[in-house]
Amino acid sequence: MKFKNLLVVLITTMTLSACADWIFRIDIPQGNFLDEKEVKKLRIDMTKEQVEYVLGKPVLEDAFDHDTWYYIYKMKRGMKKRGEDFRKELTIEFVDNKIAKVSGDFELSEEFDIPLDQ
Repeated sequence: MKFKNLLVVLITTMTLSACADWIFRIDIPQGNFLDEKEVKKLRIDMTKEQVEYVLGKPVLEDAFDHDTWYYIYKMKRGMKKRGEDFRKELTIEFVDNKIAKVSGDFELSEEFDIPLDQ
């Protein structure tokens, strides 16, 4: 009798573990989602207020250096068939309250080095 119960438990466990892909798991996005079009609007010498208007508030500001902003976006996929996990970053450095340098996973526009005032 014990062997029969153990066999039923074992078969049930194996059957349920095979159904693991049927369980729906949601994607978990975190951070600032940035569109390429928005990033291409950035120009050298833009003020912090202008950057905030275009991209929104940064996810992270350096506590010791208020002139560096970090925009980070991370997507953790719930199911592998929807794609791989990924992470994108954009770092903006300011000098005298104006953009001095932009680096990260996004391509800047060809007009980035032309200030808006011209």
